[in-house]
Formats: sequence, structure tokens, C-alpha cells
Amino acid sequence: MADLTLTGLSKVYPGGVRAVDDLDLSVVDGEFFALLGPSGCGKTTLLRTIAGLETPTTGRLSIGDRDVTGLSPGRRDVAMVFQDYALFPHMTVQDNIAYPLRIRGVGRAQRHDQAAQTAAGLSLSTLLERRPAELSGGQQQRAALARAIVSRPALFLFDEPLSNLDARLRLEARTFLKRLQRDLGVTTVFVTHDQAEALALADRIAVMEAGRIRQLGTPKQVFHRPANLFVASFIGSTPMNLLPGTVAGESVRIPGGAVRIPAAARGLVTDGDEVVFGVRPEYLTLSGEPAGGAIAGTVAIVEDLGTASLVSVEVGDVTVAVTVPEGAEPDIGADGWLTPAPGRALLYRAGAGDLIAAPAADAPAEPAAAP
Repeated sequence: MADLTLTGLSKVYPGGVRAVDDLDLSVVDGEFFALLGPSGCGKTTLLRTIAGLETPTTGRLSIGDRDVTGLSPGRRDVAMVFQDYALFPHMTVQDNIAYPLRIRGVGRAQRHDQAAQTAAGLSLSTLLERRPAELSGGQQQRAALARAIVSRPALFLFDEPLSNLDARLRLEARTFLKRLQRDLGVTTVFVTHDQAEALALADRIAVMEAGRIRQLGTPKQVFHRPANLFVASFIGSTPMNLLPGTVAGESVRIPGGAVRIPAAARGLVTDGDEVVFGVRPEYLTLSGEPAGGAIAGTVAIVEDLGTASLVSVEVGDVTVAVTVPEGAEPDIGADGWLTPAPGRALLYRAGAGDLIAAPAADAPAEPAAAP
């Protein structure tokens, strides 16, 4: 086990494309760390650079107390699980698992014993003589994990290993992966574009955009206090409602009415400031009766989510999403009033997009990298 430190790391491709842009990052020993962001943000390039599959243009990379910047992948003591698992199709499961030991020169009998022990821990004992084509997606994933585990590396690197699984298997694999990492205690860097995976699995998350980290924090910090409009719009199974407005006294005038300035932002804005009022659909209440401080609109769409419904309310020329309990669905075309839950709304500066508030004492937001 070891920590991971990146200092001034950049990866620039021909043509000046900066896939990773002067990045500083520390992952502590035993941490489950997620790199999260949309396609093309640089997260997979960063993971491949950590693995040694890409050469950094500038910067330094350390694993534990070793500078591994110039080392080949095989000398870094890392194990990587790819999106497509990258199992050798002509080998049995046992030989696939044992392959890292074979590369290290471990004898056949010993490596097969170690492969069998590792396979047993992942419920693969009855599949050792099969080839990858004879396995389900979940079984292939476990075989790829067993191959990574067998060499007992200092660092696990996962490149979207759950993306090829169906919805049910994905949930099962997510729970399994979290338990496995906790039991092994190996420092893990996990790349995903699925924020639900990152929130469920990670101890900390780095949200990336255009090769830079826009916010670094725990899942609760990133979800409840997005540091900027990019993170606010990206994190959440349904995106945060972001409504343009103007400060007027103790309120923000937005489409459909006016709302109180969030407590944490009071005193940090002045009359006439252009701002963005943010509140998640889960933290809005929809009522059929007018209420003080509520936002007026018209119900446009109702989507059944099973135990709840997602309601789209047209407010002026914008649409606001709100989650309502099962059985409380409004009629299409009905008038509705939206009230933010106390303490759950956020305020951002228009243009710059940064959060206007000092972090709450119980949920300190870590500073984002410079945009």
C-alpha cells in the first residue's frame, strides 16, 4: 500500500491539446479516490499516465516514496482494470489471473496456487478452466479484478470497470467493489463518468473539466456544496436547478418571483449583482397553493420514477425540476408554487460561476483548482 502524489503534471498531445493541465493531487494511503467528469475531460489520460501507459509532458509522479515518473508500467507496482477487462481470450481464467505472476517469474505451481486462492475469494473457483468467452459480464469483471489482486500491488487503477455491466449487475458489482477495496486496504484510483458510482464508492472525488480539477472533496461536499456552476450542473442524478437572477435587498429576483438570499451568502452580495440561484430538485416542495417566497409556475411534464415522480415546472422561460412523493403527482397544466427547503439553496456569481458562500463548519468545501 502507498500514497500517490502528482506535482505539476501535464500531458500535451500534438496540436497543443492539454489533456492534463498542470495538475497537483495527493491520494492518501488506503483511499478510494474517484476521478469524475464528462467524456474528454482528461480523466482516462490521467489514469493512463499514472499507470505509465502515457508519458507526462511535464511534472512528477510519486507512489509512496518512489519517484516513478520515468519508470515503465511493470516497475510501478500498480494493477489496472480496463473498461473491457482486457482478458486474454486464448487463456483459461486461471492463467489469466496468474499472468502477472508469470511475468514476474513465479513458478507455475506457485502462481497457480496463488491464482486459485485469489479466485476463491471472488467466487471463481468453479470457473478456473473456462475461457473469457464462456463467462458472463460479471464473471469477466471478477476475473479481471482477481488478476489485479493476485500480485498485491501498491495501487489499483480502475478505468470504468462497471460500464459494460447491465443495471442490476452494476449495482451488485459496485457494492462488491467497495467491500473488496475496504478489505484489501489498497490505494485505489477509480475513473468514471457516472456520478452515482463516484458518490457511492469514493472516499473523495476530483471533478475534472478540460484537464483540470474543478472541485476536490468528499461525496457530501461535492453533492451539497458544488464549488462552481460546472460541478453544480454535473453532479446529481437530476441536475441542480440553476436560475439566473438579480440581487434586490434580502432577495434574489428570478423568473417566477423572488427568493430569499441563502443565509451563507448574505453580506457577500449587493443590490444589482447578477447571480445564479441553485437548488436541487430533491430540496424543493411543490404546492398547489400560493405561498410566501415561493416560485410560481405551470406543470409541464410528470415522469414516474417508481417511488417518486420528477415534475418539470415551467417558470417564465426556464424549466425547474422538482421531486414529489409517490401519489402526490400534479396534473399537467396545473399551477404550482415551488418553495426551497431552508438551508439547501446556493448562490453563484454569474459569469465567474463560483459559489458565493463560506463553507459550512460541518462540511468544509476544498478549494477548486484555478480555472
